[in-house]
Amino acid sequence: MTLPQIVSREEWRAAREALQAEEDELGRARQALNARRRRLPMVEVGDGHVFDGGDGRATLLDLFEGRHQLIVHHFVFPPEWEAGCPRSAAFLDQIGPQAHLWARNTTFAVVSRAPLTRILPFKARMGWSVPWYSSAGRSFDTDFEATVVRDGRTVDRPGLSCFLRERDRVFHTYSTFEDGMDGVGSLTSLLDLTALGRQEDWEEPRGRADALGAAARPALRLHDEYDG
Repeated sequence: MTLPQIVSREEWRAAREALQAEEDELGRARQALNARRRRLPMVEVGDGHVFDGGDGRATLLDLFEGRHQLIVHHFVFPPEWEAGCPRSAAFLDQIGPQAHLWARNTTFAVVSRAPLTRILPFKARMGWSVPWYSSAGRSFDTDFEATVVRDGRTVDRPGLSCFLRERDRVFHTYSTFEDGMDGVGSLTSLLDLTALGRQEDWEEPRGRADALGAAARPALRLHDEYDG
């Protein structure tokens, strides 16, 4: 096994400060990239996407649950599998109480091609509470490139897609797949993928979330202290 070099506290501090400068530069580059992501154009999505959920049929608009933004986790669970993909499951294990996302007018939902009769027992086994929908037999996954053809085979890809709602109109703003999900899972990393971002005053472009009003983006609280 190769281990780090052993040095004095002073040498370690000097090396750490040098690395800190690089980390700070990476942080600035990441914020600049997030701003460019928020400036991406968006495309309107038709109303033809329908899913099977625990409460019956649901449209893509229904998945928002009345909020302005929706993050969909494309969970790899093909219809012929008995259980979901371990990689997708490891990602979903990171998603804790959703109250912080809800406080930023954002809903998180999971979609897979497996039928609901396989999704629900697996969801219960894993102890997850996130809303999970089946797109079995429908085009949602291919339309948003979560299901692709490689070497003549149909392949599902783990990914995230972000949507924005303007009244009853739904827009697709961003998607990322596979390695693009590395480092994503925390509250801020999820919001950074969305068109409204973290909804902080310092974010560019300025004023993006002003239409929601200050009451729609309260200060960070304990997850059981948000109103509603």
